[in-house]
Amino acid sequence: MRRTALAQLAVLIVSGLLLAALPAAAAEMTPADAPPAYVGSESCTACHRAEAKAWKGSHHGLAWTAPTPGNVRADFDGTEFSQGDMTARFRIEPDGSYHVAVTETDGVTTDYRVHSVAGVYPLQQYLIETEPGRLQSFDVVWDSEKGGWFSLSTDGPFAPDDGMHWTGPYKNWNGRCAECHATGFVKNYDATAHTFASTEAEIGVGCEACHGPGSAHAAWASGPRKSRGSPPPNYGFSVDFSDREATLEQCATCHSRREPHFADEPLPGTPFHDSYNLSLLMPGLYQADGQILDEVYVYGSFLQSKMHAKGVTCLDCHEPHSATLRAEGNAVCAQCHSPAGNTAFPSLRLAEYDSPEHHFHEPGTPGAECKNCHMVERVYMGNDWRADHSLRVPRPDLDAVTGAPDACTTCHTGETPDWAAAQITEWYPESTHRGPHYGETMAQGLADPVAAAGELITLAFDPERPGIVRATALWILGQSGSPEAAEAVEPLLRDPDPVVRAAAVDAQRMAAPPDRVPRLVASLSDPIRSVRISAARAMIDAPIAHMPDAMEAARRQATEEWQAAMAGRLDFPETHLQLGGVALVLRDPVGASAAFREAVRMDPQLVQAWSMVVRIAALTGNSEEARAALEEALAANPGEASLEALRAQIP
Repeated sequence: MRRTALAQLAVLIVSGLLLAALPAAAAEMTPADAPPAYVGSESCTACHRAEAKAWKGSHHGLAWTAPTPGNVRADFDGTEFSQGDMTARFRIEPDGSYHVAVTETDGVTTDYRVHSVAGVYPLQQYLIETEPGRLQSFDVVWDSEKGGWFSLSTDGPFAPDDGMHWTGPYKNWNGRCAECHATGFVKNYDATAHTFASTEAEIGVGCEACHGPGSAHAAWASGPRKSRGSPPPNYGFSVDFSDREATLEQCATCHSRREPHFADEPLPGTPFHDSYNLSLLMPGLYQADGQILDEVYVYGSFLQSKMHAKGVTCLDCHEPHSATLRAEGNAVCAQCHSPAGNTAFPSLRLAEYDSPEHHFHEPGTPGAECKNCHMVERVYMGNDWRADHSLRVPRPDLDAVTGAPDACTTCHTGETPDWAAAQITEWYPESTHRGPHYGETMAQGLADPVAAAGELITLAFDPERPGIVRATALWILGQSGSPEAAEAVEPLLRDPDPVVRAAAVDAQRMAAPPDRVPRLVASLSDPIRSVRISAARAMIDAPIAHMPDAMEAARRQATEEWQAAMAGRLDFPETHLQLGGVALVLRDPVGASAAFREAVRMDPQLVQAWSMVVRIAALTGNSEEARAALEEALAANPGEASLEALRAQIP
């Protein structure tokens, strides 16, 4: 299922350019002026003792650590874990190093030394250097709550030659995880040698991961107090935490489901949409009404909330250095939602919420906790419960339309959504929260984008709805393929929200090139990188003979930014699926075949990529090559019906 989603993503996004064009583009990623240098968290502790103490034992501070007795939570004293034909045996060597001997499903046993440790609670994972510079996340992990080993691979142990095996591309630490577990991370992937030479200023989420490099601040602060003068902007740091939106975006650089525009960690403080392409409320990631489904890391959910619309940020609820809540239980919500309110948010309704008159549950029970009704949790990575930060009012009455879960029946598992809806109506007979919900339109659009086109267009233009919702409506509308719909949403190319603008650009791909190009010319010079890249992507198949010099320069720059984004993700099989798709659009079968070949080298179970390799060879008259490729594909995917069906298509 996961590989199918990756292939669908490649078809829907169609990102990237030919590999031959990438090195020059990657060179553009180096800024003309080097940024301030990282100095390390230890440089901060002498002056900022309280903050450093809070951070030292936090989940941020322990996001990535060395394998020392103080950091390792697991029992390595001769323990073992088995799953099917795979067995892992854990031990500590006399020199104090931690090891795991893994007997794989093919019977081969390999002994690995633990390189480092990821996380601390509720689970801890161990990183293994499988070859020089390449770190992989071992998927047998330690339960820090209950004790004991368990496997993150719920589908059973994968064979070592399966792309989903823990040594494969999807469990690679350098490309998939390290940026958000380190400070000043540089991936350094060599796409020719398929090797990593990654570096970081500091393992773990240190002070500078959030504030930015500290050399300018340290230089100012180290001088005599009397002669320092006024501090530099932001006290010498690149992040301005006095700006609420900038603060939220800085947290979102890691706490979001997104696609990076750069190979390396962007300078902290870089606007989010210049650094990343935010994932919309896509099927497989979110429920039809925007509730969390897959692990989406908060930001896309929070953007849907009324709290975000009112200017609330992460730091209003979370203490930044300890990464804990600012108050316990319902008290964190009662900072604002109470008879006293909060002067920072004057539009709040002043009322008592932490009482049975509001929640209709016995005090002290789970039903009386704000988060259980408004932030329903799902479990990820086996035992890690994550709260939905869209902070929504329960809507069991929408079940028949959206099919999405609701807070009431998530807890009252023996009851139905109709029962829950009737109960809420009885409790709140005059509630204003039972009107139309955007989830209804999105669910109908996902079922039939053509029939729902009118409602999707209305939702996309609704300024009262969150930008990520409006952008998702545009994405769903794009599945209709309607040139008329593309014309109808053309004004949204100038929307204030960059997420909406980027989605409006993608929607123009429904239009014929003669209509599309003049509409998108201005988007090539949009102030936001995500929008410019979307515009370059949408114009890739446009037959443009000549453009005025200024427009051509803008198109070239946007295209180079797109190329650089692809160059930064060449360690992902998904990228090569995208590159193959673009090569097909450009009618370059050689480039397409090479891209799909690289995808299956990384993940031999990408059936869709194998299919394209075989089809391209057959269509270009290389029947022998097509048959050989088909046999390779079937060897990696025995009995795969879609591949077997290709035999009849080879001359």
